[in-house]
Amino acid sequence: MRSTSPTEAFPAHTPAASQIFTTVLSHGPLTRAEIAGRTRLSAAAVTKAVRPLIEAGYLVEDIAEDARQPVLGRPANPVRVDGGRALFLGIKVTGDELIAVLTDLCCRIRVARRVPLTSREPKAVLTSVAGLAQELLTEADGFGVQVRGLGIAVSGDVDRAAGVVRYSPFLEWRDVPLAELVATTTGLAVTLDNDVRALTVAEQWFGAGVGLSDFALVTVGAGIGCGLVVHGQVVAGAHGVAGEIGHVAIDPAGPRCHCGNRGCVEAIASDPAIVGRIREVTGASVADATEALALAHDGDPGAREVYARAGAAIGRGIATVANLLGPERVIISGEGLAAYDLFAEQIRDAFAAAAFGSAADCDVQTRPLPFEEWARGAAATAIQSFITASDAR
Repeated sequence: MRSTSPTEAFPAHTPAASQIFTTVLSHGPLTRAEIAGRTRLSAAAVTKAVRPLIEAGYLVEDIAEDARQPVLGRPANPVRVDGGRALFLGIKVTGDELIAVLTDLCCRIRVARRVPLTSREPKAVLTSVAGLAQELLTEADGFGVQVRGLGIAVSGDVDRAAGVVRYSPFLEWRDVPLAELVATTTGLAVTLDNDVRALTVAEQWFGAGVGLSDFALVTVGAGIGCGLVVHGQVVAGAHGVAGEIGHVAIDPAGPRCHCGNRGCVEAIASDPAIVGRIREVTGASVADATEALALAHDGDPGAREVYARAGAAIGRGIATVANLLGPERVIISGEGLAAYDLFAEQIRDAFAAAAFGSAADCDVQTRPLPFEEWARGAAATAIQSFITASDAR
């Protein structure tokens, strides 16, 4: 496959060098003094790390605006990431389609593609992933830059370190070594992660979480997900399921959840749960979330009450995160935000009622994101792996 060169290592050979590059990636352009201030590293450490990154073309030193003025000492020239130095692929796998992007090193989308899945069988999905990757690799040839990695995002219980989908309810997969299979098929370095955690990486480095040491990303839609950043690190937990607020039980007498428990946030507020409940309450034969939303917007009182109940469940789930971790910000996203006007008030009220003390001061904001952003999140994990891979050597 053209456009790949897995042998080139990123020239940051220590965690400190990776931290410096990531800081410039998220906050740049920055002078060396500003980098030192943000990373709390010495000026000498910053200079030592920046030099090989500039020599390899990953960082570019710009001329400071006042550099032409006669001053004593060396001018404080800012450095920035050359986004065009490398390319990455990101693929989000859903139950019925693949969404893929080709991004640069700054995770800016250059090309986007969507293809339907004709089967959820792992072999069929692998074939589709490989074909889509080859299509994007061909597109990458036009940029004249190597593709350094492929990120794949899948919903469910995903072991990133092992590259295994342990359980994905939407795909009905168990113990699928997807990263190894895709790497063998495509020849690319592959990073596999849970889709919400992948999106959280993108928000931490390039989105609404930039500059925050502690925040949470809550996604609403086909499921209820939550990505956590604690002390600057995306948290997976000892067993890889940290942040599963969708399976926080808030009503012991509530509806049965697919996890086996009753009254989980997901069993009340996910799109399938909302559609099913609206059918029960109204008797209307709504086929999907789009039709359910239309019925509520048409003023059906039963449908509107279902959405109000969903909002209260989401608000209580967010309050649980705020009470346990005290994040600076909670970002709400996902395709379920199409109904935000129907349950925004209930989210706010339930959050305020359940949040303890100063946890209620958490900045709760919405961030509508198209599905391509989930694929971009997958690409962000590939960028992350590329930047930090040398740390382990």
